[in-house]
Amino acid sequence: MAFNIGLSGLRASQVDLDVTGNNIANASTVGFKGSKAQFGDLYSSGFLSSGKMSVGSGVKVQDIKQSFAQGSISGTQNGLDMAIDGDGFFVLSNNGQVQYSRAGQFSIDKDGFVVNSQSMKVQGYQADGDGNLSGVRGDLQIDTDNLAPRRTTRFDSEVNLDSRESVLEVIRQSYEVNALDPSDATNPAEEDTLTFTYDDNRTSELTFNGDQQAREIAEQLNELPGVTASARTTYDIDPALIQPDTNFRIQGTDFSIPGAPDVADAGEALSWLQDAINASPLNTINATNQGGQLRLIDSRGNDLDISRVDDDGNLDQDGSGAAILDESVRGQVNELVLDRTVTVSSANGTDGLLATADPSVTRTNTFNPEDQRTYNHATSSTIYDSLGNPHTMTQYFVKEPVTGGESVWAMYIQIDGEDVGDPPFTTGEPTRARYELEFNSDGSIASVDGDPDGQVLISNWTPKDQSGQPNGSDGPLPIANGGQLPIADPPVSSNFAINMNETTQYGSSFGVVDQRQNGYTTGRLSGLDVSGEGVIFARYSNGQSQNLGQVSLATFANADGLSPVGDTNWVETFESGQPIFGAPSTGTLGSISASSVEESNVDLSQELVNLIIAQRNYQANAKTIETSDAVTQTIINLR
Repeated sequence: MAFNIGLSGLRASQVDLDVTGNNIANASTVGFKGSKAQFGDLYSSGFLSSGKMSVGSGVKVQDIKQSFAQGSISGTQNGLDMAIDGDGFFVLSNNGQVQYSRAGQFSIDKDGFVVNSQSMKVQGYQADGDGNLSGVRGDLQIDTDNLAPRRTTRFDSEVNLDSRESVLEVIRQSYEVNALDPSDATNPAEEDTLTFTYDDNRTSELTFNGDQQAREIAEQLNELPGVTASARTTYDIDPALIQPDTNFRIQGTDFSIPGAPDVADAGEALSWLQDAINASPLNTINATNQGGQLRLIDSRGNDLDISRVDDDGNLDQDGSGAAILDESVRGQVNELVLDRTVTVSSANGTDGLLATADPSVTRTNTFNPEDQRTYNHATSSTIYDSLGNPHTMTQYFVKEPVTGGESVWAMYIQIDGEDVGDPPFTTGEPTRARYELEFNSDGSIASVDGDPDGQVLISNWTPKDQSGQPNGSDGPLPIANGGQLPIADPPVSSNFAINMNETTQYGSSFGVVDQRQNGYTTGRLSGLDVSGEGVIFARYSNGQSQNLGQVSLATFANADGLSPVGDTNWVETFESGQPIFGAPSTGTLGSISASSVEESNVDLSQELVNLIIAQRNYQANAKTIETSDAVTQTIINLR
């Protein structure tokens, strides 16, 4: 009896040693859960035998129980390594067989699937093209392709407009200008000096003479700050001189009007000459029909030479031998405009360049994107067309006079420096895009162009390349052709909405609080991040990020009932119950620690102590067998 009891003890101690040794061997195995042998005593007494005098029959191993206590979490350098902080198991598919693990050492295989070191596919919830997670569980796959570009369809702009600012007012001082022409009997001045005085008492003097063309005078004037000048040369050709089969020489270029049947009469001759001049290399000269007269206009103010010549190129003469037409027309500075900080005086008074001593003064706050004095503030942002090309959208803000108690700002929009306003018809050049921002008395926005939702539609933007030509991306859909809010999904045009409903007008400095738009250019995958909810984020070279999927976890009513199958994996059994699947950090499931793994929960020091105890138990049971053998031998030796 004692011999069998000792043998059962040896067997139990051996199992204890095996379990302890297995724990020690896996002390550094990621996701490993330590086990402990559980023992029970044995009795050979029957149902009707006396329990008082029963002697035990030894020991048996009742169970090898695993401890699913949390292991330590340590960081790694792999972005796809994951550790579960709390309850739950990773769900793995091994060619259709589902296994469960706490070891989160994952990577991506050649097909983009997230797998463990045994090439088992991690299960999770895949995201669609917009990053929305589905509720359907399957193999988690990472799309490593480039991120396709996305056009801008919504632009949210939140700014504060300073209510203390005044309405801008531009003062324009305009002078009529004489021509310095020695041959002009009404204005014989051959030279004049203009003195410009600035509000800081600086002065600038420019001297002009009759040998200078109007173009040269205007160019000198435009070099001064606060001074704008334009020059022009105009000449009307006597229509009686324009006949079929006649020749004209303008600025050294000959124009030969054909005769019949190509040009039948004087009217056709005038039209022919007009078209020929406008199509010629004389790009500064424009010809127009002014009530039956052909008017030549040089927009630069160059002196204009014009004559009628014969077929040999000589001046065409009348019966008395005089030239029919041989004119040299003097150009004139037709307008001199000064801003409010400048005054001007002429050395010759009104006999010189200045036709009047006092300028005509106009006050205006007309918006001009090229003149910073005509708008209070401007801010620029990048938007994208359907091909992912970036473009610069600029918002200009102009404070308007208060009318009817309403506080109004005008917002102007330009893209790449061009107007994008909707034309009044289905086709036409873009108009200036202007929208009125009306504010309540508390500084909040009341409406934008009458829309209480604070949205405006940009519906006439044609994306262009650097040369100013359409770049092949989707073009505009004007309102007259069906353009409207909200933008269709998927979008089919360059239209987009600007949302201004968070804009304010407070008594503080102008500031851009926030500006967001939903477009971007194409991007390459540059990295992966995992959130605490197990969501895998892809980071792209264009600064965008997108959900690619979410890891699924499983929990069991009785995790102790799971059956280990090696590789730190378990499978479902009848005792474990069916798995309950869900996303991390939901229900009783734990959260995910990214770039981390869960270490083995084996306490190596405790296992070494257990090893000593198991060794002692083994030796003690062996002593029982040895003693029983000695007693038996003594009985055998009795004679």
